[in-house]
Amino acid sequence: MSSTSYALRDSATMLRRNLLHARRYPSMTIGVVAMPIIMLLLFVYVFGSALSNGLGGGGDRAAYIAYVVPGILLITVGSGSTPTAVAVCTDMAEGIVARFRTMAISRASVLIGHVVGSVIQTVVSLTLVVGVALAIGFRSSATPVEWLAAAGILTLIAFALTWVAVGLGLKSPNPEAASNAVLPLSFLLPFISSAFVPVDSMPSWIRWFAEYQPFTTVIETLRGLLTGTEIGNNGLIAVAWCLGITVAGYLWSKKIFNRDPR
Repeated sequence: MSSTSYALRDSATMLRRNLLHARRYPSMTIGVVAMPIIMLLLFVYVFGSALSNGLGGGGDRAAYIAYVVPGILLITVGSGSTPTAVAVCTDMAEGIVARFRTMAISRASVLIGHVVGSVIQTVVSLTLVVGVALAIGFRSSATPVEWLAAAGILTLIAFALTWVAVGLGLKSPNPEAASNAVLPLSFLLPFISSAFVPVDSMPSWIRWFAEYQPFTTVIETLRGLLTGTEIGNNGLIAVAWCLGITVAGYLWSKKIFNRDPR
């Protein structure tokens, strides 16, 4: 068996381990799924009419649902990175990683198992959020190909943010710090984007950041695919951001993991 085959086998074993952990301790997973759904309901039923007026929708809640769903989907992806950071930090703090290092397994498989397991859970969360969105009135004009493209973008950004979360988990001294370290990915950056209001409505001193940060380009791409708005060059920029963040997060996490003596 080649070294690549051994690495794939070890990664599959680590993936199974992480999925079993998620099944046995579902509280964090449930919380991560519940938060985007709560935010969706809150923004639609509490703020929807007022924010729709600001968008020129005349208080039309359905118009605001169509606008806000892509942003909520990205928040779902960001929230899904939190359990990954906590799980990686917990493994490091409890010494299980030190034991893995003494075994004849691929070192990279430890991190890959976390990443792939997190992406799978995020995809399940996204499916649930889309189901709730459809139940409360979200309607998409997307073709099957456009739905697949949107799923591809969401999967790419999930991989990107998960690798960053792995690095944050490796750098954090305890699980509580790891959970807090991921907050910019799950809440801060999505709010400073076009998730809930157009960037043109923001003050000039923050508009430039909101317009060019990666979350906005991903949201505008999703919005164009799902609701038919203009995408422009956002699609290419979004893919470039996703690939760049994935590579940077992977190299950063690998460097920390290989250097960390724990």
